[in-house]
Amino acid sequence: MTDKKHILKSASVISLVTIVSRVLGYVRDQRIALLLGTTPAADAYVLAYRIPNLFRRLVAEGSMTASFIPVFTSYMREKSKEDVWAFANRLFWTLALVAAAITVLGMVFSPAVVHLFAGKNIAGAQAVDLNRIIFPYLFFVSLAALAMGILNSFHIFGLPAATPVFLNLATILFTFAIVRNYFKDSATSIAVGVLVGGVLQFLIQVPSLVQKGMKFNFGISFSHPAIRDVARLMIPRLFGIGIGQINLLIDTRFATAGRMPAGSLAALYVADRVMELVLGGYAIAVATAILPMMSHQAAAKDYDSLKKTLSFSVRIVAFITIPAALGLMILREPIIRVLFQHGQFVAESTRLTARALLYYAIGLPALATVKLVVPAFYSTRDTKTPVIVASMSLVINIVLNIVFLQIFFRRVQNGGPALATALATFFDFFALFIIFRLRYGPMGTMEIVRSFAKISLCAGIMGVACWFGNYYTEFTIHSRFLVQLMVFTGLITGATVLYLALAWLFRCREIEEVYGIATRRRAGAGSDYVEL
Repeated sequence: MTDKKHILKSASVISLVTIVSRVLGYVRDQRIALLLGTTPAADAYVLAYRIPNLFRRLVAEGSMTASFIPVFTSYMREKSKEDVWAFANRLFWTLALVAAAITVLGMVFSPAVVHLFAGKNIAGAQAVDLNRIIFPYLFFVSLAALAMGILNSFHIFGLPAATPVFLNLATILFTFAIVRNYFKDSATSIAVGVLVGGVLQFLIQVPSLVQKGMKFNFGISFSHPAIRDVARLMIPRLFGIGIGQINLLIDTRFATAGRMPAGSLAALYVADRVMELVLGGYAIAVATAILPMMSHQAAAKDYDSLKKTLSFSVRIVAFITIPAALGLMILREPIIRVLFQHGQFVAESTRLTARALLYYAIGLPALATVKLVVPAFYSTRDTKTPVIVASMSLVINIVLNIVFLQIFFRRVQNGGPALATALATFFDFFALFIIFRLRYGPMGTMEIVRSFAKISLCAGIMGVACWFGNYYTEFTIHSRFLVQLMVFTGLITGATVLYLALAWLFRCREIEEVYGIATRRRAGAGSDYVEL
């Protein structure tokens, strides 16, 4: 129960900060949609942003952070304070050199990179210019990700989780005319805002690093044993933990195919942002909280506790994401219409985005749980398995994209890339979970299945109620935004209350655990793990 309480407490702190960030992220995306809609300029901006953002998530927040935390926590357990901070300082400056090199190369070869990921079907020259403006963002967020890993290892989660707030605020600021008028167009202004936000993400964490003991003493080393350990773990993780981002760029390539309607890439981006809003609310918060804990448990060879941590986290995240996925699928058009249909984002933009959201939402539970299972492998320093599974998942995604584009295009249209990603992610989750279970033994699989069944039943009843609510409130006939907002808020609130009431009625284990921990008492079924 102590571990559960620690996970939920840490996740709650991260979740609270992340929800604030996601709300601001919505405001940012709404402003971008208002100014750019699903025009060719929007496609150019999305492509220019996605390329350095991919490197950020793979090299920085994804691969590097997940590789760094297990090594750093081992150092904290086994080495002196001086050795710990010597390692951190050396890695900081080494990472800065590598990130600077990637940034310069990305800017110099921007035309080739843009054409590699999108061909020549979107505004090439504008995408190249925007990509050059945004690419230095990679340098600063790489350093910010290392700072986050260090602070997370000390169980400091709030400040690192808050750094995206500054990215969102900077981008929002650059969408207003008072700043935007200094640039040649809206897309350029937004790109500069992203760069400024990246700088702030790093600088805001520096005081806490110094307080903990970071001196920033200059020193570059590719031979330091711990840095080599991080690099050894990091290279295969470019595929393992970054599978979602790699799939996203595969989707980008197919979304810019000649058969796709104009604005498909921007529609996929907005649908993905809605998904991130749900993931960031709690799923990513739990994943962030459990990685340092699992790393400490793995370093202590306490695999029973590690399996319990993973099992508990999977059930808690499923409790959130299964009903969320169903709600997104059923209420997809009201969600997009209320959140984004303003300015240049017109009714056709809503239809394109709602179709993409439908197929993305199918994979939401799998996407969330992959973010838990992959770090479980990494906490034990197993990098080979995620690489193999990720490679197979990539092949499945590419094949499905080709099938949906060439054979089932009339059926799925611009939603094909989203559906391919969702199905490939399900394969990723099931393969990794089964392998982990076979390798490390019983982890309460039947209990997880029973929890999934109860959660799915409650979510299914809620989904039926959502459908009837959406049908009888006749959301689509209301033209006034205030009326739409009131109906939409009522539907979401009613669905949430109904789901929680059903979960309590059916005695879903997860709601009992959360309530029991919150009230400092032991839930009856909360501490017993049924083994299989």
